[in-house]
Amino acid sequence: MNPQRTVKVSKYLSRHLRHRPERIGLTLDEGGWVEIDTLLAAAAAHGFRISPDELEHVVVADDKRRFAVDGTRIRASQGHSVEVDLGLAPAVPPRYLYHGTVTRFLDAIRAEGLRPMTRHDVHLSADRETAARVGARRGRPVVLTVDAGPLHDAGHVFRVSANGVWLTSCVPSSHLGFPPDAGEAS
Repeated sequence: MNPQRTVKVSKYLSRHLRHRPERIGLTLDEGGWVEIDTLLAAAAAHGFRISPDELEHVVVADDKRRFAVDGTRIRASQGHSVEVDLGLAPAVPPRYLYHGTVTRFLDAIRAEGLRPMTRHDVHLSADRETAARVGARRGRPVVLTVDAGPLHDAGHVFRVSANGVWLTSCVPSSHLGFPPDAGEAS
C-alpha cells in the first residue's frame, strides 16, 4: 500500500474512531468498538472508500498499534475525546515514565502539571525514545520524566493500553522532571 495512502487512512480512522464517529454516522459501543463492516460502509457512504485489505494493512503495519481488532470489530487503542471505557485494569507503572512535549507548553506544564486536555487521560511512554517521537510531532521535542512510582504509591491510578501507552488522569508538576536545557518558554 502506498505510504501516503496508509497515513491518510490511519488519520481518517483516528478521527472517526477517537473523536468524531458521528460525522460519518457511527455509534461506538461503551468500549469504543464498532463493527468493521459498519465502519467501511460508513466511510464509503461519506466518500472515503477503504478496502478490507487497506484496513488490515493499516492495523497491522502501524508501529504505534493505534487500532485494535477483535473478531469483526475495531477500535482505537487510546486517545479518545469521546466517552468510552477501554476496560483497562489498573496497573503498577515502572519507577519512571516519560512524556514528550514542546517548549511552548512548558510554562503551563510547570504551573498545572500534565492534564488530559481534550482526551480522557494523559499519555505517557515507557521509554525516552518513544516520548521524543511523540513530542516531535509538534516541533523540537522536550522529554519530561514522570516520577510514576511514588505517584502510584500515593494512590494515583495508572493503566496501560494494549499498545503500551501508559494512561493516567493527570500528573502534578511536583512529580515531573524537566531536562536542564528546558528553559522557561517564551
